[in-house]
Order: sequence, then C-alpha cells, then structure tokens
Amino acid sequence: MNILVAVDLSPASSVVIEAARGVAELTGVRVYILHAVETEPDFICPEGDPETRRVSVAKEFPLENSRVQSLANELIDDGLDASAILVCGAGVDTTLKEAEILEAGLIVVGTHGHGAVYDVLIGSYSAGIIRKSKLPVLVVPIRDA
Repeated sequence: MNILVAVDLSPASSVVIEAARGVAELTGVRVYILHAVETEPDFICPEGDPETRRVSVAKEFPLENSRVQSLANELIDDGLDASAILVCGAGVDTTLKEAEILEAGLIVVGTHGHGAVYDVLIGSYSAGIIRKSKLPVLVVPIRDA
C-alpha cells in the first residue's frame, strides 16, 4: 500500500503532511506527495507515460516543483520513503487517476471547513475526493493554518 497526500502548497499543507507522516511511521509505507497544478486554459498538458508527463510538468512549473519536492524531502530526511509528484489538471479526477497509477491504498487531504454554502457555490475538493474515491480517505481539518 502507498499513501497519496494531496497538497495545495499553502501553509496548511504541512498539517496534512504531518497526518500522513503518522500513518507512514506506523506502517512503513511509501508516501507520495501530490500537487496538481492549475493551468491556464491555453496550456496543453503533456501526454505520454506518467513519468514523462511528470518530468515535463516539473520543467514547466519549477517553483511548484521545488515546493512539493521540499515537502517530500522533509519526510525523506526523517527516514521515510517519500516522493514528490507534480501533475497538471487540478481537480478531483486528476488526483484519483494518480492514486490509481501510484497504487495508493489511502488518500490524505485537508479541509478548510468553509461550510455548506461555500461547498455548494465553489465546490469542495476534499468532499469530491470523498464522494468519488474507491479508496479510504483521511480528511485532516485545517484550522488557522
């Protein structure tokens, strides 16, 4: 089993990573830290095998790549098996597709808990993951992060 941790690269990401760290320390599983880049409508996401796509996206978005790699390095420095994954095509479906490719057994996401009205008007990423995922989902509440 692998753990897929979806992060938005906000300060809240560290809270989500810490929850995944606890599971990884107990189980010894590999942790994939995933950030899906939201691209402009005219940006064409690279095609090909998953590794080729990831390398292409990393070259196109070096700042995001550096930030997600830094999060993975924190776990690696503590002796955990972790990797950074940067993909384009932000959204629930992209995350779930990557979870399948990476053979994840658990998805970890954060929620800011904006409330029902916000979720209806704007949509909730974590709620979408919960609704559509066939995998267990650990939802980490984010408060004042």
